[in-house]
Amino acid sequence: MELRDLPGVDRLAADVAARLRSPLPEPLITVAVRQAIDEARQAIVGGGEADPAALALESLRPLAATRPRRVLNATGVLLHTNLGRAPLAARAAAAAADLAIGYLNLEIDLSTGARGGRGQYAAELLKTLTGAEAALVVNNNAGALLLSLAALSGGRRVLVSRGELIEIGGSFRLPDLMASSGAILVEVGTTNRTRLADYAQSMEGAAAVLKVHPSNYRVEGFTEEVGYGELAGLAAKARIPFIADVGSGLLDTRTPWLDGPPPSWLAGEPGVRQTLEAGASVVLFSGDKLLGGPQAGVIVGRADAVDMIRRHPMARALRVDGITQAALVTTLEAYAAGDGRAIPFWAMATMDVAVLTSRSAALAAAIGAAAAVIDSHSVPGAGSVPGEMIPSPAVRVTCDADAVWHGLISATPPVMARRKQGALEIDLRTVPPGNDGYLAGLLGRLLG
Repeated sequence: MELRDLPGVDRLAADVAARLRSPLPEPLITVAVRQAIDEARQAIVGGGEADPAALALESLRPLAATRPRRVLNATGVLLHTNLGRAPLAARAAAAAADLAIGYLNLEIDLSTGARGGRGQYAAELLKTLTGAEAALVVNNNAGALLLSLAALSGGRRVLVSRGELIEIGGSFRLPDLMASSGAILVEVGTTNRTRLADYAQSMEGAAAVLKVHPSNYRVEGFTEEVGYGELAGLAAKARIPFIADVGSGLLDTRTPWLDGPPPSWLAGEPGVRQTLEAGASVVLFSGDKLLGGPQAGVIVGRADAVDMIRRHPMARALRVDGITQAALVTTLEAYAAGDGRAIPFWAMATMDVAVLTSRSAALAAAIGAAAAVIDSHSVPGAGSVPGEMIPSPAVRVTCDADAVWHGLISATPPVMARRKQGALEIDLRTVPPGNDGYLAGLLGRLLG
């Protein structure tokens, strides 16, 4: 190609848009095309070769891949952090969409016409479901912890077990968060063993006691930790707050929203109601984990403690918008109605293994000789119930796992699956049943 052969911006932009097959806005494509033409011109002047269309596509394809879109989750990880954690219930999504395109009574009391408090209805639902005296919703659970520490510590000492100084996804570290709240971190005990005496020895000058749920790991073997009730008693004796960050959002260990007894894989997971009953001043948890709602941080507990948190200046910076409130409220209403099946997380988690086995067998048969149904397991994911597994069949496909996996994520809609021991595994527990046919056809094409 010579300089005179370089295409014009408009013609090249139209060609690139057609080949890209992604609805990127024209200004983004035009910027990439101009840059590509400039790079091609420089290459030609230097005696080299360059294809401006290829350069533009090389720039735009990674950008197009980051545009938010629906993905089918065939990994068996129910709360997949990289895929948005909990999918919303259809009625919660509909409520959010309905309110998003108009106005809503976010901070107005429609019975009087006067200004009202934000989130009052959500707070009443949370109080009813957990037995708390008061409740507050913020943007996420990290925000709930940051705000609670800032409001309740007053920049003074907060005791926490050394074994609970966790790091989770995105290099988020609890000690860094505590420091940014102004609280002074006081580590007690050791990584694997912390006793009540370790806290008691450090109580002088302490402003609060904090217990944090281990998010993505479980320590086994020679271990010891202090229970919620013991820490609540120690904090009450010292007349300081006990903050319990239970993280996952299991409202009640008895799971009254499900038919039958609680699932066995929930054993050991702290419930919000039970932690409050044990004496915690405030309990913090996520809205988008086991609760199955939108991203949010929920603070429930004693009225005096929650009021202090609500009145802290940082609360305004961390509050949620009305659309999130709408999705959360609708999710909480499903719990209040005892309708756990309306919440996608619980519908997936409690799906009958016989149904999954039948679906998996049909998918394997459609794929052909390369596929077989195997015994496997799903996991809750997102730092909830660490180490626990949910028995679940999977379809194992013998193939070039890397090539087929990349083909799956490049499809429309993309599919995320598992690569394991040189093969590909499809777990249908996290795939809505109406997509089985799409999966079979896509895999058939990719396997040739």
